[in-house]
Formats: sequence, structure tokens, C-alpha cells
Amino acid sequence: MTGAEAPTRCQRVRDGILDARSFRAWTVGATDGIIATSGVLEGFAGAGATHSVLMTAATAATVAGAVGLGGATWAGEAAEREVQLERAAEERTELEADPAGELTELAGHYERRGVNPELARAVAEQLTAHDALAAQLESEHGIEEVMSRSAPVWAGVSSGLAFALGAAVPLLITLSVNPALESWAILVAAIASLTLTALATARAGDVSVGQTLLRTLSVGIGTLAVSYLVGRALF
Repeated sequence: MTGAEAPTRCQRVRDGILDARSFRAWTVGATDGIIATSGVLEGFAGAGATHSVLMTAATAATVAGAVGLGGATWAGEAAEREVQLERAAEERTELEADPAGELTELAGHYERRGVNPELARAVAEQLTAHDALAAQLESEHGIEEVMSRSAPVWAGVSSGLAFALGAAVPLLITLSVNPALESWAILVAAIASLTLTALATARAGDVSVGQTLLRTLSVGIGTLAVSYLVGRALF
């Protein structure tokens, strides 16, 4: 590896973690972990579960949730990549069979978006000269870049890790707090951690902090309350 290659690869890893879209995914996964695991624990607490049962429930919810979310994310992203590859193969075949027709089609795309015919043709010609396949994929299918082979795996792993990090909050509370206070401690910890993830989500998405916080806390507190009441009612 040369000195010039190393920063490029490091940059890709950093971008994969810190870009706005990935950061939002991390905060959403962490929020899911907090709410899901706290909800399970509140349900068991409402049913009068012992400390050992709560510990088992917290551990199981963390592991199952992380693996489940990670697997579902991987499957979804892998399916999306397969669709992108199919579209790329179709467009490649069409470009080979009728390049002039594809150029005209690309120019038509920009005309429909309000560009005058002469300029639309010039834009289409320049984009085609630069990367004909990429131009067709973006204009016809909205695909800016076909996913790499590793992208679905990374998406699944990062989603699972994000869930586990969020779930670690109620899990650590269960480990460290007096059993008599666990239910309230989990609720307080969940509210505090959900506040942090909501603030992070709002900042990453450049959206209203107040609305994001209200939505996140409403879902979180509502889930915990319903879980606790179900536990109290059924057991």
C-alpha cells in the first residue's frame, strides 16, 4: 500500500461512519435498541419478574434485537444491490445495442425537467462521454452509484452494533441498580438516552430539534408505558 492509497481508504471508512446518512442510521438503530430493550424490561417488571429474570430478558433482547436488525438490514440492502446490478446490466445492454437512442433518451430526460433542447443535448453528450452507464442509471432509475459488494454487509453490521449500543443502556441499568428501583431507573435512563439520540438525529438531519425530541420521547415513553401495563394486566 502506498502513502497515497492509505488516506483514501481511511477516508472511505470515515465517510462510511460519519456521513449524514450513515450517522442517522446509527442513531435510529441505537434508538431502536433503547426502546425495544427498555420496553421488554418494563413489561417483565410490570409482571413482577425477579432480578435474574430481568437480567435474562435484557440479555436476550439485546442479542436477538442486534442480530435481527442487523440481519434484516443486510437482507434489505443486499436485495437493493441486486436490483441495482440488474438495472445496470439492462442499461449496459441497451447502450451497446442503441447508443444513439440512449443519448436521445437522456437528452429528453433533461428537456422534461425544463432544460432547453440544445442545452439538454449538450448536457447529455457530456455526461455520456464521461460515463454513459452512470448517466443512464441516474436519469432513469435514480441510482447515483451501484452499491459495492461489501456495502450490505457493512450496513447490517453497523445496524446491529447501533442496536446493541442502545440496548446496552437498559442492560447496564439492570446490572447495576437495586432491583427495587429497576423499573424507574430504566425509565429515567431511557428518557435521558433517547434525548441524546434525538438531538443527534436532529443535528445530522438538520431538522427541528423540538419536533424530533417530541416524536422520539412520545414513542419511547409510550412503548415503555404500554409494555409495563401489559405486564401488570396479564401476570
